[in-house]
Amino acid sequence: MVVGMIFAGLFGLALGSFLNVCIYRIPSNRSIVYPPSSCPNCGERIKFYDNLPVISYFLLLGRCRYCRHAISPQYPVVEAITGALSLALFLKLGASLEYLFFLLFGAALLGIAFIDLHHKMIPDVLSLPGIVMGFVFSLLPFSSLSWIDSLIGTIGGGGFLLLVGIGFEKITGREGMGMGDVKMLAMIGAWMGWKPLLFIILLSSLAGSLIGGTMLVLSRQGGRTRIPFGPFLTLGTLLYLFFGSELTQWYFRLGAPGGGP
Repeated sequence: MVVGMIFAGLFGLALGSFLNVCIYRIPSNRSIVYPPSSCPNCGERIKFYDNLPVISYFLLLGRCRYCRHAISPQYPVVEAITGALSLALFLKLGASLEYLFFLLFGAALLGIAFIDLHHKMIPDVLSLPGIVMGFVFSLLPFSSLSWIDSLIGTIGGGGFLLLVGIGFEKITGREGMGMGDVKMLAMIGAWMGWKPLLFIILLSSLAGSLIGGTMLVLSRQGGRTRIPFGPFLTLGTLLYLFFGSELTQWYFRLGAPGGGP
C-alpha cells in the first residue's frame, strides 16, 4: 500500500509537469511534444535535472539557471496539485484502471482551469476528446457508470448551460456562458453521469460567487468584468468526486424540517 501511494504521488507529479507544458502551449496552438522544454526568456533548453517536479523550482530558487529570469510559481503549484490528486484517487480507487482513467479526467479539468484562468478560454482540444473518453469509459466493464447515464449527462450538461447562457444573454444583453463552458460541462456529464450535475453546478456557482466576488472587490474591477467559470467547474467537480455523498447528505439534512445545527 505504501509503495503504491509513493508511486501514485510521483506519477501525479510527473503528469503535473507535462500538464504545465499543455497549459503553456495549447492556447498558442503549439505542439505539446516538440520542441523540448526551454526557458521562455532566454530560450535555453531545460536539462532533465532542472525539470524535476516541484524540487527543481526550489533548488533553483524560482529562477532560470542560465538567465536568472523568474519562473512562475504556477509550475510547482500545478505539479503539487496533480500529485495530490493522483494520491487521493489512488486512496479512493486503488491500483486500478478506473484510477488511471479518473486521473486523466482530473488532469484535463486542471488543465482547463488554469488555461481559462489566464486566457478566458476553454480549448476544444481538451473538452471534446474528454467527452469521447468519458463515454468510452462508461462502456468499459470496470466502469461504475452506465453508458446511458453518460450519454444523458453529456446532453443534459451541455444543454443546461447552453440554455442558461442564452437566457442570460436575452435578459442582460451580455454573454453569460461561452461555448467553452458548455462543452466543459458536457465533458463532466460524460464522466460523472447526469445525476450529480445539478449539485456540481450548485457547488461551482457558490464557489464562483464567493471567490470570484471577493477577487473583484479586492482588485477593484468593475462588475462587468468576466470571471472565468472553468476553474469553479473544476473545483465543484473534484469536490463532488471525493465528497459528493457527504455533501449531498449534509445539504438535504440542512433543508429538511428541523435540520441544521
